[in-house]
Amino acid sequence: MHLGVLCGNSLYNQYMENKKYKSNHNIIYSCTYHVVWCPKYRRKVLVGPVAARLKELIVETCTGLSVEIQEMEIMPDHVHLLLDIDPQFGVHKAVKRIKGVSSRVLRQEFKELTTKLPTLWSNSYFVSTVGGAPLEMIQQYIQSQKTSQRQ
Repeated sequence: MHLGVLCGNSLYNQYMENKKYKSNHNIIYSCTYHVVWCPKYRRKVLVGPVAARLKELIVETCTGLSVEIQEMEIMPDHVHLLLDIDPQFGVHKAVKRIKGVSSRVLRQEFKELTTKLPTLWSNSYFVSTVGGAPLEMIQQYIQSQKTSQRQ
């Protein structure tokens, strides 16, 4: 089926009705991010008890920030998170807090992390938005609103 046929108002509205939204008193939103970061020098230190404790710390920190974890995977040399974050709080603040808290606590509890690495996490991270309607569908919906106002 051609995308143009699928992108009418009714399909877009139906898609949006099935979407899960959150609210923070000022805005209604749905902001899901795929976030990935690595230990310094991509060292394979996120194993065994370190990985288990990291999962606990991420859950605790996200709960405190009202950030919802959709998915989480701890690999030996990187972390994958799928997070729903309030856009007024921001993805950067959330990642900064998660990395900061986890680094401080893990380095206190696992002294081997202080001898192997100058800092636990690299400064960088990857983030990508996910979910939502396809770009073409939103563009056509917006264009159709202008057309429907003329009639």
